[in-house]
Amino acid sequence: MKTIHTAALAGIAFALSIPVAIAAQEDAGEAASAKAAATLAQMTQEEKTVLTHGIMPLPIGPNPPPVPPEALPGAGYVPGIPRLGVPALLETDASLGVSYVFGLRGDGATALPSGLAQASTFNPELIEQGGAMIGGEARAKGFNVLLAGGVNLMRDPRNGRNFEYLGEDPLLAGTLVGHAIRGIQSNNIISTIKHFALNGQETARKFVDSTITPAAAHESDFLAFKIGIEIGNPGSVMCAYNRVNGEQACASDWLLNDVLKTEWGYKGFVMSDWGAVPGLEAALNGLDQQSGAQLDAAVFFDEPLATAARSDPAYARRLDDMNERILWAIYDNGLDTNPVRPGGAIDFEANAAIAGEVTEQGIVLLRNEGGALPLAAEAGRILVVGGYADAGVLSGAGSSQVQGEGGPAVSIPLGGGSDFAPFFVETYHSSSPLDAIRASAPDADVVYRNGRYLSEAVAQARQADVVIVFATQWSTEGFDQPDLSLPNGQDALIAAVAEANPKTIVVLETGGPVLMPWLDRTAAVVEAWYAGARGGPAIADVLFGKVNPSGHLPITFPASLEQLPRPVLDGMGRFEPNFSGASANPDDELAADYNIEGSDLGYRWNARQGHEALFPFGFGLSYTTFATDGLNTDGRTASFSVRNTGDKAGADVTQLYLVRRGGEVKQRLVGFARVDLEPGASRKVELTIDQRLLADWRDGEWVMPAGSYEFALGEDAERLGPVTTVDLPGRRWPQ
Repeated sequence: MKTIHTAALAGIAFALSIPVAIAAQEDAGEAASAKAAATLAQMTQEEKTVLTHGIMPLPIGPNPPPVPPEALPGAGYVPGIPRLGVPALLETDASLGVSYVFGLRGDGATALPSGLAQASTFNPELIEQGGAMIGGEARAKGFNVLLAGGVNLMRDPRNGRNFEYLGEDPLLAGTLVGHAIRGIQSNNIISTIKHFALNGQETARKFVDSTITPAAAHESDFLAFKIGIEIGNPGSVMCAYNRVNGEQACASDWLLNDVLKTEWGYKGFVMSDWGAVPGLEAALNGLDQQSGAQLDAAVFFDEPLATAARSDPAYARRLDDMNERILWAIYDNGLDTNPVRPGGAIDFEANAAIAGEVTEQGIVLLRNEGGALPLAAEAGRILVVGGYADAGVLSGAGSSQVQGEGGPAVSIPLGGGSDFAPFFVETYHSSSPLDAIRASAPDADVVYRNGRYLSEAVAQARQADVVIVFATQWSTEGFDQPDLSLPNGQDALIAAVAEANPKTIVVLETGGPVLMPWLDRTAAVVEAWYAGARGGPAIADVLFGKVNPSGHLPITFPASLEQLPRPVLDGMGRFEPNFSGASANPDDELAADYNIEGSDLGYRWNARQGHEALFPFGFGLSYTTFATDGLNTDGRTASFSVRNTGDKAGADVTQLYLVRRGGEVKQRLVGFARVDLEPGASRKVELTIDQRLLADWRDGEWVMPAGSYEFALGEDAERLGPVTTVDLPGRRWPQ
């Protein structure tokens, strides 16, 4: 498989490409704006509410609408205006590949590994290739809108959708999502960025109120979206289900008008999440398109909007603006001049290779006592336990569910009889780690046990030279994890097997962090996340050393729930989990107070509180060793050298942190570089520091106080090198 060599991607490439990309985007955007205005001038009043609402072309909802022949089984359909050459919008989920949608299309798609696996690569170029791949498959299947770009920061490790997203840090997540969007839209289709904003949990997701100050939001979640929009230029922003400071996100004047469209100057359109529109007033508050309208109380953006526009100049102006924004996204991405057609050719083998490369670079080696890994091909008797490793690798569930050609290896329905039951299926992709282990060690005696009976696993472990336990944690949209333990008695299984055989290696397939009460008894631990279409071979290649692990955690693994800003997730136990996130009682209320941590998510919170994580943000081991030195910075740029001091080729992910400002703890990742190096080789890395990461948001502008700024290189957020102090003048600047 081709190796992607990258040096200082988030520094040189990120810093230098943004101004060039923005300039090119502005030129193309001006042409699209002129074309949109010309089309709007030709539209009749009836045509002006064609693009402002769409259906979910599936048998879902209390009154499923008729589905036009042109619509494809997918997330959404918005009719076009043939008279004016405006194409229909054919929409599909999601960030990990073209979603399965109950199997109604009878096809398959290539599954990227989870968002957390992608983020663990710290490799924007590779993530852009993955975006181009899934965007190409969407186009080949006849879709021209991909509901991708999930970039909600991890405020709670129990959030059921963490696996879809890109971690807890705004620089890393924003950079990667921007590159993913750029890749997707290179196929002349629209990508979203979502879910705007502060969509931090699934419990009561339709009415939980995320409370936060404007400053904290701008310095964390908003910054991830802003960076993603600057790099990727998404055609659409999808607003969220939750409330923000008392307003529904999809009807929040502050979020949609003040921040997104006025402060940031965003030109595209805001689409709602499915069933997230509270009423017609959402149009005045910045929503441009009602999606999956049958899931709302009414189709507000059809006749009610047209009626309001006829009598109220504010609605008339807003309706014109809604159309111009949707048309701008269509024209800016060439949907009209490059129409999609179903039935395009897909090279699944080549696409799986891309997914496999992402998985390889995203696997994180967490523990490796005494060089337990890599395993020798002639490892003797290898016992493989649990995790359906004989069949495939786990995937997350919900609207992002992807299934490959030929269907899943294992499919366990867990959703009961609701309309959304098909979204709640524990699915394993057909990429067996057991088969790959056997192929990697053809002379070894490889034995498999499913782990259902602890006594059997322990007895077999005593007879093995090496034990590999696959432990899974299924996550899904609509449900949060009640805690961070492994479900179904797997913690006890690992502890018992490791007690019987100290040469026990644990491979985690999880949607987020888990606690590891058995950690000190094991020889090695590998976080493989949800490993995607080529997960089995990628895991085996890391275990046997064909691939040197280079993934680094994009999230913090807490040592206990007590380390979290909210040890008990808001609403857990009070509200019964369900996919809609609504309540039978319209008077139910729930608040999630994000002012507790403010902008200090994850490692930032730990630094502020003095916590030591189980595994910190940025952590990741290798089969070789690296050294960094020579940090030189003036607060705007930084340079340093990285050297491979071991005897194997490998990739290092060096991280640059602001540690303190004015003598006070203010830890921020301000740059990162993934560098591939042969043994003994070294490379100089140069980074440009985004000044927003050094500043505070105050009264509508960024403010950097004068004083000392302390920087350090880190192997992760806790293992930091010598501090370099720079005195910087005070300054302020607008958005």
